[in-house]
Amino acid sequence: MRWIKLFVGREKELNILNNQFKSNKFEFTVIYGRRRVGKTAIINEFIKDKKAIYFTGVESNAKQNLQNLSQSILSFEQGMPIESEFSSFQAALDFVFQKSLRERIVLVIDEYPYVAKSSNSLASILQLLIDRYKDQSKLFLILCGSSMSYMEDHVLAYKAPLYGRRTAQIKVQPFEFLEACKYFDNFSDEDKALAYGVVGGTPQYLLQINDKISLKDNIKNIYLNSASFLFEEPTNLLKQEVREPAIYNAIITAVANGASKLSEIATKVGEETSVCSAYIKNLISLEIIKKESPYGEKNSRKTVYSIEDNMFRFWYRFVADNTSIISRGADELAYKKIEPYLSDYMGAVFEEISKQYLWSILLKGDCPVNFTDIGRWWGTNPKTRKQEEIDIVGFENKTTALVAECKWTNEKVDTGVLDKLIERSNLFNHTEKYYYLFSKSGFTQGCAEKAKRLGKVKLVEYKEILKE
Repeated sequence: MRWIKLFVGREKELNILNNQFKSNKFEFTVIYGRRRVGKTAIINEFIKDKKAIYFTGVESNAKQNLQNLSQSILSFEQGMPIESEFSSFQAALDFVFQKSLRERIVLVIDEYPYVAKSSNSLASILQLLIDRYKDQSKLFLILCGSSMSYMEDHVLAYKAPLYGRRTAQIKVQPFEFLEACKYFDNFSDEDKALAYGVVGGTPQYLLQINDKISLKDNIKNIYLNSASFLFEEPTNLLKQEVREPAIYNAIITAVANGASKLSEIATKVGEETSVCSAYIKNLISLEIIKKESPYGEKNSRKTVYSIEDNMFRFWYRFVADNTSIISRGADELAYKKIEPYLSDYMGAVFEEISKQYLWSILLKGDCPVNFTDIGRWWGTNPKTRKQEEIDIVGFENKTTALVAECKWTNEKVDTGVLDKLIERSNLFNHTEKYYYLFSKSGFTQGCAEKAKRLGKVKLVEYKEILKE
């Protein structure tokens, strides 16, 4: 049952692959995305009823990878002794291309970066064979990789040998909130949001959640237990992805503890801003850190950094500082240190859920503002000279705008919140403004009446988002 859940929400990716397969001509698809996001699961689901050669690269030398590729090809080819081995990558791949002249075959090279790094000529060999056979071949070639920077720079980039030869590319993203909810049907509405806030949308992390027990027990089992999969996950991921995990770890820790500007991060880490900037760039490419400027502005002086991935956010906020007591088995004590701050932590998560809702209604044609992007805005109010912030802003054009406020609290949202949002929206010169209020606990009667009276105000209770 858990295995099936890996394919929740992956219909789009599977449709792309199946439509390509039906062409019966040469196809070359690049699949990439961060680790644990479910790339291999998608491929396995796609090839389960097809003739396919599946080869996974290993972080070793060319000889080992060639042996493994040979085994994958020869075990697929009945009647050939498995002990045999091709003399080179070119000979092995040429054999597959030759075979594909007669029948439809899928060739998957998973963890392609490992193989390509072990054999510098592999990309050029593939280029040569694709150019030689593509007009007659029925091969469906899939290259898959978790190192996103490698796939983008060495497979998809203009200067890469394989540039211009792919027929499709799929970047596999973590699930959004509503897709993630399908992993925990038995939770209350509130716990569904909390679970998403705790592990994010990565399938492998979602599978750690047990919706038959309380969220508290889940947090204790998957984070506050030194034997659990997620207890060391961020550390292990960094070791796999970067050469100097200690500095990266220090940067993420600084951001998790409230340092949002480059200068603040550099001070906490004890490195020059130029050094930190290079490391942060890598963390952005790994989709661990995100970079933000106030919506509609390109002012680098206002740029801030935050943790993008919920699992990393939760771990660095609540687990990193408690590893000693967790290692001693004091899970209840560790949880007591977390619980008072959970609601505050969920504020940013609820903003993200609300953004996803707005994108959803936009794509359905139900949003009054046809924005091209949405984001946070912050800056100085020239009248009061105070810092102001708006949770979500989106522009359609120079006259039409959407502004929104999100409240993850146990109290109903009152008229004051709406008034403040309208007041802050005056910082923008747009003449046509639409207002959205998102609330975990609903709205007071006064707020509902005022919204109705004003028009152009939409009140969205959290439970309404779940119905989308």
